[in-house]
Amino acid sequence: MLWLILSVTGATLLTAYLNGKLITWSIVIAAVLLGFSMFGSIHWAWLACSWMLFLAIAIPLNATDIRRQHITSRLLRAYLKMTPTLSSTEQIALDAGTVGWEGELFTGNPKWKQLLRRRTPELTLEERAFLDDQCETLCSMLDEWQICHVDADMSPETWDFMKKERFFGMIIPKEYGGLGFSALAHRAVLQKVGGMSAVAGSTVAVPNSLGPAELLLHYGTEEQKNHYLPRLAVGKEIPCFGLTGPTAGSDATSIPDRGIVCMGEWEGKQVLGMRLTFDKRYITLAPVATVVGLAFRLYDPDGLLGETEDIGISLALIPRDVKGMEIGKRHLPLNSPFMNGPIRGKDIFVPIDTLIGGPQMAGHGWRMLVECLSVGRAISLPSNNTGAAKLACLSTGAYARIRQQFNMPIGRFEGVEEALARMAGRTYAASALSKMTAIAVDQGEKPSVPSAIAKYHATEKSRQVVTDAMDIHAGKGVILGPRNYLGRAWQVAPMSITVEGANILTRNMMIFGQGAIRCHPYVLKELQAAQLDDHHERLKVFDKLLFQHIGHTIGNACRAFLMGLGTGRFSAVPSDRRTGRYYRKLSRYSAAFALLADVTMLTFGGKLKQKERISARLGDVLSQLYIGSAMLKRFEDQGRPAADQPILAWAFYDCAFAMQTALRGVLDNFPNKFMAAFLRMIIFPLGAREKRPGDRLDHKVASLLLSPSETRDRLTDGTYKTASKGWVIGEMEALLPEVIAAEPLARKLEKAIRQGMVNGDSYQQQVRHAVQAKLLSKKEAELLLDVNERTMEIIAVDEFDSDELRAATSRRLNRQTRRQKAA
Repeated sequence: MLWLILSVTGATLLTAYLNGKLITWSIVIAAVLLGFSMFGSIHWAWLACSWMLFLAIAIPLNATDIRRQHITSRLLRAYLKMTPTLSSTEQIALDAGTVGWEGELFTGNPKWKQLLRRRTPELTLEERAFLDDQCETLCSMLDEWQICHVDADMSPETWDFMKKERFFGMIIPKEYGGLGFSALAHRAVLQKVGGMSAVAGSTVAVPNSLGPAELLLHYGTEEQKNHYLPRLAVGKEIPCFGLTGPTAGSDATSIPDRGIVCMGEWEGKQVLGMRLTFDKRYITLAPVATVVGLAFRLYDPDGLLGETEDIGISLALIPRDVKGMEIGKRHLPLNSPFMNGPIRGKDIFVPIDTLIGGPQMAGHGWRMLVECLSVGRAISLPSNNTGAAKLACLSTGAYARIRQQFNMPIGRFEGVEEALARMAGRTYAASALSKMTAIAVDQGEKPSVPSAIAKYHATEKSRQVVTDAMDIHAGKGVILGPRNYLGRAWQVAPMSITVEGANILTRNMMIFGQGAIRCHPYVLKELQAAQLDDHHERLKVFDKLLFQHIGHTIGNACRAFLMGLGTGRFSAVPSDRRTGRYYRKLSRYSAAFALLADVTMLTFGGKLKQKERISARLGDVLSQLYIGSAMLKRFEDQGRPAADQPILAWAFYDCAFAMQTALRGVLDNFPNKFMAAFLRMIIFPLGAREKRPGDRLDHKVASLLLSPSETRDRLTDGTYKTASKGWVIGEMEALLPEVIAAEPLARKLEKAIRQGMVNGDSYQQQVRHAVQAKLLSKKEAELLLDVNERTMEIIAVDEFDSDELRAATSRRLNRQTRRQKAA
């Protein structure tokens, strides 16, 4: 009898593990029972009980009509009671996006070959030339100290260059005079420019993100496209978009700004139009904008457009100079003076054809915003922040090798190695993530869930990287001035955290909140089936989906349990010996995530919306699964470079530990403690065994940042490294090989000083004495002196007279200097 129980259990587990259907399971179990009946030595009474139990389960489940009438109908009634009704705004958000790789992760059994078969596009020759020419030129024109402290703006020459070279028209097709760049090129430009300057990065990002150009391309009338797009492409029109207001931030659908459809005078004629009242703030480019995109709720009390009075959220494009527009004042976001400010208006009259898409698009504004938002969020903020993280890695690695304390580079201290390793691993992950979401856009997806993942994790990882960089630089990073290349990046890091959906909102409500319905293989289909009008069809479709869903959950439970026991090591995965374990680990956690997501949704039902922290932790698991996939895809696309293996390993161990932590967080806070214990046994049958990256791996990864190498170049590719005058990072990159070459000579000199063979009051005297003592050649001495002089320049910090630090005085003096130069 024990063998029978073990055989039935094993057959059930194997069938579920292989995603077998219900009828398959029934046949397999029947075959097991038949075998024991014919060849076993079990008492007939036990066999009879076993057959009766099996038939009592198998017949109702396989007899479709009986199952629908007695099982599914009752479950459907319970389902309708526990399932929340989706609001129109939620439904629009769900309908707006597409499902890509994240949908595979929700299955619990991702098809890795499908991911690796995806073609990774390359930049065109034109796009590469733009990065090597126009982007390099723009970066050479940017001086963050001059921009942030002296002028509170980029120079007029910089503005003119950006307009002339169509930096504001990257997403505008060539037929309208734009650059027509791919999302991958868009990402590359923002990564280089945004890493160099947050002000320039924001200025370039906004016209190419959610705003007038994007909205016009998708929804504008031909007349609107032909008028505005060519002017936007070359900067004759500068756009801004007003969505956020004092009382409507993350809850954008609650905007109080309103428009009333009415007749009014426009250019001397009576025309049908709208009278607008609005109050917006935090609007990037508003102070210099010539055309204002505006979101508001439109009302038609007199029925001039139709029978509906509350038409809904609508979008319009309004000239800056319209009578009654208040625009031009500026906010100052954390001392980063990119153009940002409020726009206000009271009873402003504009024609009805200022609606983007014309009157027929009135009331469709929320859908328009949601559909475009995912594309912009997938590129703008992830790219700018990845650029900042890469530049921080590049500069900190060089600085940690150049800067010495206790006669050794500070990068050799274990505490600094720990921070350097974190920087490298998180930059690797952020870069892979931002590239994967940009490629999804190029492949025609509207990645609503991946864009939320990319926005949250790229900005958070960048903030962590820049914070570690500041810790390593210490006083060098703290003292602002022309020599400081890091302090502004740290200062403005919270801006990316708070915009385009604050990170707290994104993590707690959006990633899993949207993903659970949109990406799940059955949940959205079940919701749609439950809303069918025909009762018979509703029951038929729901029955099929429900039992597929049950089989899906049982299968994931079996896979999670068996792979948790280590059986996953025998599964076939695409890769070599070193990376194969990463694919297997992601497969295991994908099954665990899918199981836990199903049980959580069943347990909480509609109340899951209010359980934000549970949702956030499940979102963390989904995010880390997606990030892990992106890192493996990157590694494969780059030809599996063996030298990059330590960084991939560090980033993956960090990813796996984060998944384990999030899963445990859900289980520790699960309301049903019995169910939590059962799930813990399935998901962690051998306990929680993931570890953070160890000290030896930290050392290997940190060492890769301290010396020039192909790995370091790949990690920091796309950043501005040119050794132009005044650009300290470029100067450090040029100096780094010479510092490394001089290190053995410096050690020889230090040893000679300790032994009393060399003396002198200054470093220069000590080197000259070493030459006289024939311990160093003249060429070696020249190298040491040159390296020392340039090192002192790099580690130097700025000093100011008090008057220079008074912003008004600085600007006045700067203007006087410019006038004198012009004269």
